[in-house]
Amino acid sequence: MSKPTGPPAIVFDHATIAYGRTAALERVHGTVRAGEIVALVGPNGAGKSTLIKAVLGLVPVASGSVTVLDRRPAEARRQVAYVPQADTLDPDFPVSVAQVVLMGRYRRVGWLRPPGRVDREAAAAALAAVGLEHRAADRFGLLSGGQRQRVLLARAIAAQPAVLMLDEPFNGVDAVSQEALLGAIRNLTARGAAVVVSTHDLGLAQVSCDGVCLLNRRQFGFGPPDDVLTPDTLRAAYGGAALELGDRGLILAHS
Repeated sequence: MSKPTGPPAIVFDHATIAYGRTAALERVHGTVRAGEIVALVGPNGAGKSTLIKAVLGLVPVASGSVTVLDRRPAEARRQVAYVPQADTLDPDFPVSVAQVVLMGRYRRVGWLRPPGRVDREAAAAALAAVGLEHRAADRFGLLSGGQRQRVLLARAIAAQPAVLMLDEPFNGVDAVSQEALLGAIRNLTARGAAVVVSTHDLGLAQVSCDGVCLLNRRQFGFGPPDDVLTPDTLRAAYGGAALELGDRGLILAHS
């Protein structure tokens, strides 16, 4: 039985995203629904980060359209949270884990009003969701790379988004942190959020995601993992940088 999902959260209607006159990604078409996790997969330079930026309203759509929560991306930004590949926080900056997570509430409360009890409770719950409540008082820069990634996800969860965008959140994280990240993401979708995650891990996309968007400067597939992650579509997207492994015929691609 398929997982029940909600209304469309993100709709790509033959969207082409360009920087100036140069198209970075062409004719992406598909829907991410509330309650779904959709993986963006493809080789380096395929356009995964570009598509995330289009959903955030940070790059222009040259043709077609991208709709987020029935609005233009820039108009929906307050309901969209983003976890980047590498955060701008300086590891040497004297800020605690709890303070980093509380930053996720600033969009709701504003930068001039101090966070209240509700905000602190939301931040504490978000930190517990990634399994790091016991590190709340520790300095952010003292955590491992995987733990810092979990804190950044907690910051996004604290914002209580309707849409969560993650850019390569599993790169370089240990197995414990990866499982904690996945668990927190699943809890978020169970509450109705839509999640889009870019990843190079085809196995993770196959097993842990409801849908896959396969890219390499254009779309090669958008749909259920078993329909998109086939030998033919992966060979087309990755070209010669593909190796077929396993009795399922799954191709693990390297770029």
